[in-house]
Amino acid sequence: MTELHQALPPALRDAVDRFGHHLAVVEDRSVHTVRAYLGDVVSLLTHAADQGCTTVEDLDIALLRGWLAARLGEGAARTSQARRAAAARTFTAWSHRVGLSPADAGVGLASPRAHRDLPHVLRADQAAVLVTTPGADRRAEPATDDHEVPDEPGQGTVSAIRDRAILELLYATGIRVSELCGLNQSDIDHSRQVVRVFGKGGKERAVPYGHPARDALDTWLRLGRPTLAGTAPAKAARDALFLGLKGGRLQPTVVRRIVATAAQAAGLPHTKPHDLRHSAATHLLDGGADLRAVQELLGHSSLSSTQIYTHVSTERLRAAFNQAHPRA
Repeated sequence: MTELHQALPPALRDAVDRFGHHLAVVEDRSVHTVRAYLGDVVSLLTHAADQGCTTVEDLDIALLRGWLAARLGEGAARTSQARRAAAARTFTAWSHRVGLSPADAGVGLASPRAHRDLPHVLRADQAAVLVTTPGADRRAEPATDDHEVPDEPGQGTVSAIRDRAILELLYATGIRVSELCGLNQSDIDHSRQVVRVFGKGGKERAVPYGHPARDALDTWLRLGRPTLAGTAPAKAARDALFLGLKGGRLQPTVVRRIVATAAQAAGLPHTKPHDLRHSAATHLLDGGADLRAVQELLGHSSLSSTQIYTHVSTERLRAAFNQAHPRA
């Protein structure tokens, strides 16, 4: 993206820089959102420059649609097209507000409806096996440089204790992997068994967790975390709830590897942290939880995002009906 950005005409390049500052500072968008939007806008303006445009006011609806059509011709997914259209509309609306363009060129730009596949959901028994896999069989563990926990027969290595707590908390709460990695020790209310989570847009919510997650967290905080915290400078380990083997805050890539490794060890299909979120939501609804309550627990801003899990529950019910009913 850097080379394309530098190759833009000066007025377009300046517009991109101002737009990025607006997203990051004024709207306080996440780093990931800013990066994605800027990538799409640079792509749009590169297309516009190729068509002879030198300023933002040269943009029009025909050019925007031509840009999307070109990306579709390259094999872009419908979800990517929807994101690109959203980024273009946001950019053109901002450009009009700040006076870079006399009109909002993207006001009539439609987004292609993204096809939504039903999420991958584990059965309750599969989820139970997955979250209890770390440390379940010490003899099956490969040799690592993990620290052994002394005087605690059956507890396993520090990494196994940590991984068990991570898996239990992911499934118990349905939080996102980024939310898990951002947790601090002070975010855990042990007496009420509630975790304070900061979700998208910095929105705060409180999510309860059950006894298995409570016990796994207690073991991690008593036996695992102090050992890893001693491997890094105090500042690096001061606040984070979960730590890497070198003592720093745990990263999402490590959590994804933990979940995938546990699933493989349990004989389950490839599983991602978000699959545990899907599973938690579906199992809550299967158990009779209110849709609005699940929306609040997951931190969804729109109920439509939560309703996908009702479709999952319906499909599971239909599969059971087709398999078991004599007149299915």
